[in-house]
Amino acid sequence: MMRKSESKINQWLTRGGQSAAHGEYLKKLRIEKWMVFFTQLVLLAVLLALWEWASALKWIDPLLFSRPSKIWNSFYAMLINGDLHYHIFITVVETLAGFLLGTILGTVIAITIWTSNFLAKVLDPYIVVLNGMPKVALGPIFIVAFGGGYGAIISMAVAVSVIITIIVVYSSFKEVDDNYIRMAKTFGATKSQIFQKIIFPASFPTVISTLKVNVGLSWVGVIVGEFLVSKAGLGYLIIYGFQVFNLTLVFISLLIIAICATLMYQGVTILEKRMMKHRGIRDEN
Repeated sequence: MMRKSESKINQWLTRGGQSAAHGEYLKKLRIEKWMVFFTQLVLLAVLLALWEWASALKWIDPLLFSRPSKIWNSFYAMLINGDLHYHIFITVVETLAGFLLGTILGTVIAITIWTSNFLAKVLDPYIVVLNGMPKVALGPIFIVAFGGGYGAIISMAVAVSVIITIIVVYSSFKEVDDNYIRMAKTFGATKSQIFQKIIFPASFPTVISTLKVNVGLSWVGVIVGEFLVSKAGLGYLIIYGFQVFNLTLVFISLLIIAICATLMYQGVTILEKRMMKHRGIRDEN
């Protein structure tokens, strides 16, 4: 009896020690996270202060590089007057449309190619050529095909993101261990069942990573499209600011693009965490 009691006490103490060590580890992670965030803020503040200082002392040309205080005052004035809201709305809608269409279309094409080795061999050189081709060169074709409106701009965003999606997602499908596929076939699984139960779950992290990549690509496609043909949007403001030599307007547009792209990226990250959590709970059940 004494030995059993001592054993239980030792187990309890061991668990308590592990819990304490785990709590200490989590505390260190939280402290490190806050230290990283604080250092990032300090670094940003130092860079902005150096920029302001260099512009005020004429170390850099204020006309060319503007200054943070002037950018902020102009941004606030345009925000109050309501000039920015319409341009931001137009660009964000175009980017979301290009992002969703490029990701969905690229994933569907990748799935279609995976279902047929013959089709994969036929389309492989075309995909390689399209991936190497500068997408800006397709701009005039999109303008002729879809007109000088939103269709051409969204098509540019889709063109930039769809090829990368096809290549990355299809490659992730091909990298799944063949042993799992062979085992499923021995049990009489169909190709559709193999894809649903093995291929797609194994490729899920890659699909999420593709979403993150497509955030940046969609913004690039939309801004380039607005450079070519646009009467509104942040890309239009950049071109207009450059034409009238108002580089403060250019910096304001770039700042808004950076903020919107960051928010969109964080949205995809939150979606990733929730979906991974859901998959983990489902697997445990």
